[in-house]
Amino acid sequence: MLDQIGFLAPDWKDLLEILLVSAIFYRILVLLAGTRAIQMLLGLLLLVGIYFLARVLNLDLLQSLLENLFEFGAIAALVVFQPELRSALAHLGQNQLWRRFFSRLEESEVAEEIAQAAEELARAKVGAIIAIEREVGLGEYAETGTPLQARVSAALLNTIFTPYSPLHDGAVIIRGDSIVAAGAILPLTQFPVSDKSMGTRHRAALGLSEETDALVVVVSEETSQISLAHRGRLERGFDAERLAAALSNKLPAMEMLAS
Repeated sequence: MLDQIGFLAPDWKDLLEILLVSAIFYRILVLLAGTRAIQMLLGLLLLVGIYFLARVLNLDLLQSLLENLFEFGAIAALVVFQPELRSALAHLGQNQLWRRFFSRLEESEVAEEIAQAAEELARAKVGAIIAIEREVGLGEYAETGTPLQARVSAALLNTIFTPYSPLHDGAVIIRGDSIVAAGAILPLTQFPVSDKSMGTRHRAALGLSEETDALVVVVSEETSQISLAHRGRLERGFDAERLAAALSNKLPAMEMLAS
């Protein structure tokens, strides 16, 4: 009897294994969240559910068809998920713990640089959109722009959004304390917008914030207003001090982004 119920009393190795497997699955879901791959994964889970239902109900034809489909499923998954797998492997290659010991900008400094740039751009009536990556990766959107690897600074952000510069028309994407892309294309919101004064930048900010957990700063060239979009909501009327405080409260720690 004790041998049969022994699994109810796991030792420390079992608990460690459970924690490791849970962490791996969590990181996989974080990498897939906000991408097309998550929809494909849900479709695959649906097929698995149908397969087990077919076994329970003895639906031999459906069961046989799904078994043949699953036989080549691994190869099909490699083809279908190739972009996501490549992105995930590249992400894992950057997750080196020793990076935590290098000097980096504090998150409050990043927020202050962004807020200073937004205020200066608003004063000059120059439009801008800045997306700040959090838990959900923005790699697929960064690939639509020009790749950069530069530390966040107000001066650089002002330069990027200077009218008629090559990269001014599009979004800047920030990861940690680095600008990773400029001129990126963001998805427009799919929901009706009652405020007709919202332009393409505001709609793109809302669209990205609906699909990811990113923070998106928008500077309007028409009204010189600074806005912040998060989780499908857009709040206007920020000044530099209030924007820096809002970003500091929501920005993840630099070490978290390096891991």
